[in-house]
Amino acid sequence: MKKLIFVMASALIPVLCQAGWSSWLNKDNSTEPQALHLGNRHSQSFYTIKKEMLDKIYYDRRRTLYCDAHFTRHKQLELPQGFVLPDLQNADFKIFDATPELLQMKANRLEWEHIVPAQNFGKMFPEWYDGKEACVSKKGKKFKGRACAEQESEEFRYMYTDMYNLYPVIGAVNHLRAHFNFTQFTKPITPTFGVCGGMVISKNKVEPRDAIKGFIARTYLYMQTVYPRYRISDNMAAILNAWDRKYPVKHWECQRAYRIEKVQGNANPIVKPRCQAHGMYWDIKD
Repeated sequence: MKKLIFVMASALIPVLCQAGWSSWLNKDNSTEPQALHLGNRHSQSFYTIKKEMLDKIYYDRRRTLYCDAHFTRHKQLELPQGFVLPDLQNADFKIFDATPELLQMKANRLEWEHIVPAQNFGKMFPEWYDGKEACVSKKGKKFKGRACAEQESEEFRYMYTDMYNLYPVIGAVNHLRAHFNFTQFTKPITPTFGVCGGMVISKNKVEPRDAIKGFIARTYLYMQTVYPRYRISDNMAAILNAWDRKYPVKHWECQRAYRIEKVQGNANPIVKPRCQAHGMYWDIKD
């Protein structure tokens, strides 16, 4: 009996050692994405979030992101002098549903844009690109895309309503930015909206004004950090990291992050440490 126990133990020791070794290796070298910080768990309602952004975050800083246009508490826009809409027939980018009439209407509408477009992280969800059995309209027609992901995926809804990724913009600018990625053009290009901080949309890429490049870069880095499902491409990461270094945090970015943390409940692990290092992580009303 003792001999049998000894033989079994001898056989198990290498297996256990190998399991322990593999566990140690996986602990330090795992290729699986791990959430280092928790993202939004405050609300899954886009309607609710937009109202909270207006009333609790931007109540004393009513300026749009791209064009720095003022808006009122009733969401009325004051377009900057020199703001123009592009000539769609001669534009070198294509938005399938853009018309002059639609853009004119949206030029006077305040909207909340996802800096990391919903399509960019939505396509990581099977509900987005494949649909799901439950995604059927009242007429019996199957659907997928944003509607299905929003209906069926709690994780998508939390990402979609994350306040750190939302900024106020002129509706027409939001529509034409679409889901285009940001870039750094190497040659001067005529601004797309006239006097709008030099924002350029060209060949399905966007370059914003310099003053907000840091904001944009750190928003992308935040989304990748707290939502492991979303990954930034290597080419875009190089641009964003360069913007992050060149355009450091400013007081409004820090105050905005501070307010969002108080409302949404989670800190921004990209912005908060930078703001704290400069003594800017606080709210003016406090």
